[in-house]
Amino acid sequence: MADIKSLDDLKAAVGTAAPAAAAEAAPRTAVRDSLGRAYATGKRKDAVARVWVKPGSGKFLIRNNKGEYVDYSLYFARPVLQMILRQPFQVANVEGQYDVMATVAGGGLSGQAGAVKHGISKALQLHEPELRAALKAAGFLTRDSRVVERKKYGKAKARRSFQFSKR
Repeated sequence: MADIKSLDDLKAAVGTAAPAAAAEAAPRTAVRDSLGRAYATGKRKDAVARVWVKPGSGKFLIRNNKGEYVDYSLYFARPVLQMILRQPFQVANVEGQYDVMATVAGGGLSGQAGAVKHGISKALQLHEPELRAALKAAGFLTRDSRVVERKKYGKAKARRSFQFSKR
């Protein structure tokens, strides 16, 4: 240990080439269940989505609050939300090649759409690891961690004070 006097000596002692070789030796493998599906959990705000992706004709089903699966265009009626859900497929150039089943809970429709998008992206890269680069570059694998701040006691909302009255 006493003979290390520079950064180059430290790099030589640690052997920085060994971890790089280990990373190249273990490429990503597909993670699928016995039915050929890939599963992932997507989150945004307070919404959580459980998403299953499998090769198919492009069917897109969302489980509603009654426990039945409906088409995504019925559950997410606004065109903007439907566009959000199609983005991962468009970026990966696999539109119409995968069937999606999703269950959402919590939050509002916008948060749920973002959670399903996040779950689809994660499930796609688990099913086909070569799609990871495109999805990661588009930022779809990163969870949007912004959540509404909790209300504090003595305050009207999270930070807003009650109206001040001098008299």
